[in-house]
Amino acid sequence: MSGYDFPMLSTVADVATLVSTRAAFHTLAERVLAPDLQRATGRIGLRRTAGGFGQPEHVVDGHRRRIRVDGTFLVVDHDGDGESWHDITTLGAAAALVGLPPDAETGVFVATSAGDPDAPLAVDPVAAATIAEWFRFVDTALEEFRHRHAALLPSVVQLWPEHFDLACSIGEINFGGSPGDAGDSGRVEPYLYVGPWSPPPVGGFWNEPYGAALERSAVTTVDDALEFFERGLAAAS
Repeated sequence: MSGYDFPMLSTVADVATLVSTRAAFHTLAERVLAPDLQRATGRIGLRRTAGGFGQPEHVVDGHRRRIRVDGTFLVVDHDGDGESWHDITTLGAAAALVGLPPDAETGVFVATSAGDPDAPLAVDPVAAATIAEWFRFVDTALEEFRHRHAALLPSVVQLWPEHFDLACSIGEINFGGSPGDAGDSGRVEPYLYVGPWSPPPVGGFWNEPYGAALERSAVTTVDDALEFFERGLAAAS
């Protein structure tokens, strides 16, 4: 596969706006998109979409429907009523738009993102584009990795709202990419990861308690990402 180049973090968005935008997106994923999807389908897995992330298409009252984030907008796709674009402002406004209370839960996980319905969701357009591009990069790498190992029956690539990362699994190993973590102990920069369901002792390839991580600054092409995933698969096996 030919390499796929992408701009480095330092030339796209500064860390502060990346962190605040990522936090806003995590809130929308956990507290709006996932609960809305769960009440319609019983599922919580989201997807990478053009311009960001969102629900997979599903049917509500006989019509295809999807809520997604594109840049600084919350977009409602409904083939019965067309597509509407709304500025991202607060959790309360986003929840009201899709007909949810702001404290909606999925019953599958306990939300850890900010839950104040009136607090502004600070979404910077450059940081939003950075996160969207990172998810596009990770999705490209994961789909190629799944294709290479189709005989191992990989899962589909999904964006998990509780962690806000894009991932698939092969056997009992998770492969994915995160736009960064919250908290002092997390990785602020986007990163790739390999996470066996039974994490091995830290050492050598395994540099995290859950497995291994590789920051975006150490990755230049999809081939680099694939090499990391292949090393993880071999090490975990």
